[in-house]
Amino acid sequence: MTNIKWAFLCSSWGRNAKDVIQTYEEQKQIHKIGLVLYESEPCGAADLAKKNGVNTLLIKPEQFETKRLYQLKILEKLKLHDVTHIFLLGYAHLIRKDILNAFPNKIINVHPSLLPSFRGTKTAIHDALDYGVKVTGVTTHIIDEEYDRGIILFQEAMGIEDGDTFETLYPRYSKIALSTILKTMDFIENQD
Repeated sequence: MTNIKWAFLCSSWGRNAKDVIQTYEEQKQIHKIGLVLYESEPCGAADLAKKNGVNTLLIKPEQFETKRLYQLKILEKLKLHDVTHIFLLGYAHLIRKDILNAFPNKIINVHPSLLPSFRGTKTAIHDALDYGVKVTGVTTHIIDEEYDRGIILFQEAMGIEDGDTFETLYPRYSKIALSTILKTMDFIENQD
């Protein structure tokens, strides 16, 4: 088992990250989360992280002239906090080469569909409903230089029932997302 220090990257409220932080706090494993990096307020994940003594950092992309400069600042902070692995939990940006090269095969994303379905969209749950599919789910995967590509780690399916809306589907998605994220983190943490 290796010593892992996670960073969670969130673009908005951070529901998935907040759920993971809560679970890790309850399991007395909060020390494995080294940083919650977020880009807008309010951020529930950052608030809960602060309450649990986890480092947090607000970095707004609009404060930088280019995406590369924004991500170089992120990389600087990841290194400063001795992060070993990154989990993108509701993070809306494509990770660029500088961070990919610094963390090869150590950046995980959660996507709200069964990849390759509804790849490259920020509205995968809505898209599944609009398209009329009967099954959707959650995928965790190691990222590469393209949106929603890379090595799939875990997938969990869930049915879409007649009459489902985003409001009825999202709570079920959140539940299986947490389970899939935790399974992924446990898998990564227990690699040799």
